[in-house]
Amino acid sequence: MENFQKSYFYINKKLIFGTLKNLFEEMKQFYNSKSLLRLSFLFVFLLSTITVVSSCKKDDDDDGFKDHLVQFEVKTSAGGEIISVVTQVGTSQSTMFNTPTTPLTSPWKSNEFFVNSSQAQLNLDANAKLPDPDSELIINLYIDGEIVRTAKQKGKGELVASIDYSFLEP
Repeated sequence: MENFQKSYFYINKKLIFGTLKNLFEEMKQFYNSKSLLRLSFLFVFLLSTITVVSSCKKDDDDDGFKDHLVQFEVKTSAGGEIISVVTQVGTSQSTMFNTPTTPLTSPWKSNEFFVNSSQAQLNLDANAKLPDPDSELIINLYIDGEIVRTAKQKGKGELVASIDYSFLEP
């Protein structure tokens, strides 16, 4: 039984070392060949391309535009009557007239709304009839809760005030 175990578990060291030696020689030939050089250049090129594309994608996603809370306001001094209000956000314009069904009372304020700074342009125009030479028409543009632009007109009769604002201007 002892002989059987020795012969059964006998490992032919010459066969194993010969096979490993052949394997290492083939690997050495592969590493020394020009195909490895070509493969390395291909790998570096693909890695560089992927890096450039992914970095450009991150730049496109984060283009610096953000949302702002915007509100328009029109006020007249006592006895003044707002005739019309025109607002414009980007290319979208809205005109409101003082009529019996839709009165524009002073002070008039728009609802607060969000505008992305990519819209670039905000405009507010107001027309009012004022009773006295000391009467005033005041229009304000609020962005993120703060007044960023104000326009005032003082006098008697029909007066117009206008504000233009661009997010792209510093």
